[in-house]
Amino acid sequence: MNQKTTRDGFSFRAIPGWVITLALFGVLYATGLHPEAIGQVQRLLLATGLKSAEVPSALELPETPASAAMAGAGFHMRDLEGKVVAFESLKGKVIFLNIWATWCPPCIAEMPNIQRLYEKVGSDKIAFVMLSVDQKGIDKVKKFITRKGYTFPVYMPASQLPEEFSSPAIPTTYIISPAGQIVAQQKGMAEYDTPEVREFLEKMAQ
Repeated sequence: MNQKTTRDGFSFRAIPGWVITLALFGVLYATGLHPEAIGQVQRLLLATGLKSAEVPSALELPETPASAAMAGAGFHMRDLEGKVVAFESLKGKVIFLNIWATWCPPCIAEMPNIQRLYEKVGSDKIAFVMLSVDQKGIDKVKKFITRKGYTFPVYMPASQLPEEFSSPAIPTTYIISPAGQIVAQQKGMAEYDTPEVREFLEKMAQ
C-alpha cells in the first residue's frame, strides 16, 4: 500500500494546495503566530535590497535656527521599566524614531536590520526610539523584545502621539536632526542597515 494513502484509500495528494495553505494560516492565526510567520516572508523581500530606506544627502539639509520648535515637543513616552521620558530630552541628538507594533508583520520583518544598524552606529549622539503602539500593555511588548533578544531602546506612548508623528501606516520611521527637525521619513518597512543610512546618521551626529 502507498504510505501516503490511508486505509480507506484516501490520498493526501488529493487535497488542493489552497486548502493546506488555508489550514496552515488557520493554525498560525489560532496560535497568534501569524504576524511573525508573515514577517519572516516579508524579511526575504528586504533581503533582496529592493526596499532600502531613502535618506537625503547630509549636504542637502537646510540650516535650522536654534530657536526652532522641536518635532514632538511636549510628547512623553514610557520605557519598558516604566520610567517616563520626555521626547524633548533627546534634543541635540540625531533621533531614529520607528513606530511599530507586535501585531504588525512588516514591523517584525524590519526589526533585525534595525538592530544591526543600532549596533553599528553606537554613539551617545544618536538616539534610537522604537515606539510601540500596542494597545495590550507593556508586558506583551516586553516579552516580545526579550524573546527576540533586541537591545535597542523600546518605549510606549505616555501621552497623545504628536500630530507630526501621525501616519496612516506602520511601520513608519522618522529621522530627526539634532536641531529637532524631521529630515527623513519612511512609510512602510525598509532596510536601514545600509552604508547610506549609516553615513547619514553619523554625519549628522558630528
